[in-house]
Amino acid sequence: QVVESGGGSVQTGGSLRLSCLVHRSTVRNYCMAWFRKAPGKDREGVAAIASDGTIDLEDSVKDRFSISRDNEQKTASLEMNNLKPEDTGTYYCALHYNPDPSFCYSLTREDLFSWWGQGTQVSVSA
Repeated sequence: QVVESGGGSVQTGGSLRLSCLVHRSTVRNYCMAWFRKAPGKDREGVAAIASDGTIDLEDSVKDRFSISRDNEQKTASLEMNNLKPEDTGTYYCALHYNPDPSFCYSLTREDLFSWWGQGTQVSVSA
């Protein structure tokens, strides 16, 4: 089971920290990622972090978002700063397994992520 938390409503320029808790025996060798779905748009990948800490960030958020993980606590976090109205949407945590601890599938391949949470809502007002 994958459970997200930390969503909410903020004004432009505000910050939020999303958390993802994974109820599995381990998250080692699992890539953990965040996706989002904005109203009227397809879901898109935002950030991914491999088991060894290798990070991939989508270009539009590189200067504003950061991703981290704690393998012992089986959590991943998405720190979002300088939020914009276009960041509004439902944010999902997702995982996939790979024996290479430095590997994550591309953020454009959500079909390859096997486990998903129910999502947490982020609303950014102008």
